Amino acid sequence: MDGLSETAEIALTFDDNRLASLVFGQYDQNVAHLERRLGVVATALGNHVVVKGTPEVTERARLVLEMLYARVRDGGGTPLTVGDVDGVIQEASLQGNLFPAAEAPANGERAQFEQIATRRRGAVRARNAAQDAYIKALRANELVFAEGPAGTGKTWLAVGHAVSLLEQGHAERLILSRPAVEAGERLGFLPGDMREKVDPYLRPIYDALYDFMEARHVDRGLQTGMIEIAPLAFMRGRTLTNAVVLLDEAQNTTSMQMKMFLTRLGENSRMIVTGDPSQIDLLPGQKSGLVEAVRILDGVEGIGRVTFRDVDVVRHDLVRRIVTAYEADAQETRERPDARPAPRRGPLP
Repeated sequence: MDGLSETAEIALTFDDNRLASLVFGQYDQNVAHLERRLGVVATALGNHVVVKGTPEVTERARLVLEMLYARVRDGGGTPLTVGDVDGVIQEASLQGNLFPAAEAPANGERAQFEQIATRRRGAVRARNAAQDAYIKALRANELVFAEGPAGTGKTWLAVGHAVSLLEQGHAERLILSRPAVEAGERLGFLPGDMREKVDPYLRPIYDALYDFMEARHVDRGLQTGMIEIAPLAFMRGRTLTNAVVLLDEAQNTTSMQMKMFLTRLGENSRMIVTGDPSQIDLLPGQKSGLVEAVRILDGVEGIGRVTFRDVDVVRHDLVRRIVTAYEADAQETRERPDARPAPRRGPLP
């Protein structure tokens, strides 16, 4: 077959020039990213774009561009990032598998990944199938475990979901907790009151809070107790009702700490437990409470579990490649019989 007959060309013209410019991105960076990801050639000018490639990928590019335009139109003109483009590419490619025809909306509109909406951030849509499953699990279960590498959105989406529940009146408090374990370092004595001592460990959660809430609302919530920073060691003896409780970096909890935390769940409350089992910073010989809990509680009604992989990293594409490289090296080390450190010989110095 002649190679020319396998090449297709489509042209799209969007109604609104301003929204089209948001789709294409600054200096057409979103169009360039689409070219790299799908293997097409795309040329954008004004509100017009021409895409060339094989018929299959060209059609997929058309679908992605139309979905991106619908997103900026429905989102009030919010600029898109390269990560948003990646998310829509995945959404477009997986639609047929994730949303069978029997589940398709009656109005004929395309099914989409789940989203979280807050007043400050607006609608935030899942960027891959794992995040889509995570949001579904958060809505369906009273307790959700989320495991996986850094950059997959575990904590960020959990905070967004918690803020949305607060704003909708489904919860009265947001309680944030994290084990105070240094990542291979020893920080020594930290000055200040309890909150000032724990704040450095909870910085990622604060960052997510300020993403989803106005700064003044976060500060007011901390002052009134609507948002509470609760060190894990101070959770003992409490019953947490009408609250969303988030335990981050849960791989660094001991078995006793995890059991204590999970049994704090009270009426009309939700718990979200996030962690990365590949980054355990406990002392040698201590068992991770997260690893043990997901094993013991597997299949228990009302508990959801979502596992993210390196391909689900949504920060920067380089972060995903870094995580993948470390995972590959760890796998090679596990499989190589001579990978164990050689025993020390001779007298100790």
